[in-house]
Amino acid sequence: MVISIMKPEKYIVILFYTFANIKNPEKLRIQQRKIAADFGLLGRMLIAPEGINATFEGTAKNIKGYIKKLKTQAIFKNVVFKQSEGNGKAFTKLMVKTRPETVTLGMGDLNVKKNTSKMVTAAQLQKMYEKDEDFVVLDLRNDYEINAGYFEKTVNPGLRFFRELPEKIKDLQHLKNKKVITVCTGDIRCEKGTCLLKKEGFENIYQLKDGIHTYMKKYPGKRFKGTLFVFDNRITTPVVNVKNREVVAACAYCATKCETFYNDDSVRPSKKVVCCSKCYATRKNRLRPAVPV
Repeated sequence: MVISIMKPEKYIVILFYTFANIKNPEKLRIQQRKIAADFGLLGRMLIAPEGINATFEGTAKNIKGYIKKLKTQAIFKNVVFKQSEGNGKAFTKLMVKTRPETVTLGMGDLNVKKNTSKMVTAAQLQKMYEKDEDFVVLDLRNDYEINAGYFEKTVNPGLRFFRELPEKIKDLQHLKNKKVITVCTGDIRCEKGTCLLKKEGFENIYQLKDGIHTYMKKYPGKRFKGTLFVFDNRITTPVVNVKNREVVAACAYCATKCETFYNDDSVRPSKKVVCCSKCYATRKNRLRPAVPV
């Protein structure tokens, strides 16, 4: 008798965004929630008058069908869908909501299509490193995200939240005469952030096209060190598994290299910290695992 062994279902997490003039966000919300539900996806989509920001998980088959369906709609025709390996547990529910902004900066209406900075592709950035060009990488992610992994030549502006960027610009004045490459997970924060930075007089400024995620997929284990923080139950992902990958995150209490995140509830607002198993054992009353979402 032949016993067939079922292969485990393969799951994929997708990350995507688009800036577009959305006249009726609520109508689009209802439509998009149905589409995502029809394909059995879990995750979140934020819809604002300025555009859409989303991340979902589903089976490889359903993700493929979902992307094909979205591509039939004009608003998603040129969208880049970043994909990484899921585990079937990245999200616990489906959430599609309307918001004032796709990602909160709090600077009113920004004409992203007109005023965002020029793009540098992953390949161009890699060549800049290889040629040892004079530039800095300005990481527009939250500081705890940068703790998990970062590019060589990174400047960390110390953001707890992206919306703090306007007040941090005064501390970045020394970069105005430098060539600056802004980076973030998937590029949406750079699209908005560079509009503001250009307005504040940063002229030699660029952004990494399609974000850190795309660079890591194309050049795993190269100039980006560590792992990528993601806003789902995986918490971090290497995007592409690399043998002997360098761990750069360190325990906030003893500096042991590790990549386990916790929420520190002893402060308000609660903050995310990296903590090793030994230090966690003595801090269980104030730390909780940084899940679920």
